[in-house]
Amino acid sequence: MTLEELTEYCLSYPSSYEDHPFGEGWTAIRHQGNKKLFALILHNYNGHVCVNLKCDPERSDFLRNAFPEVTPGYHMNKEHWNTVNVEGKLPEEDVHGMIKHSFELTRPKRVKKKSES
Repeated sequence: MTLEELTEYCLSYPSSYEDHPFGEGWTAIRHQGNKKLFALILHNYNGHVCVNLKCDPERSDFLRNAFPEVTPGYHMNKEHWNTVNVEGKLPEEDVHGMIKHSFELTRPKRVKKKSES
């Protein structure tokens, strides 16, 4: 995936928006509802386009062992975030699945309506 394809795919999620809180070279993709980050795109990390994605710890271990393109999150909590090299041999559908998982983990919580008495 290219930087443009990755950014476009992340922005295809509902109520997502692009932000640049860390200046050039980084693109944060956030939820509008809670402003939480679900993808942090690194434009040039060790010469590659990469993305930091939130992940359940058990799934993180599996992905890191299964794919050399998945490593502990750069500048993030290593237990809950992975850095994914999207220019490697990792199938695009797997990258899409990791983005979806991150989106779901960080999306705004639904507010339960109080039942009327």
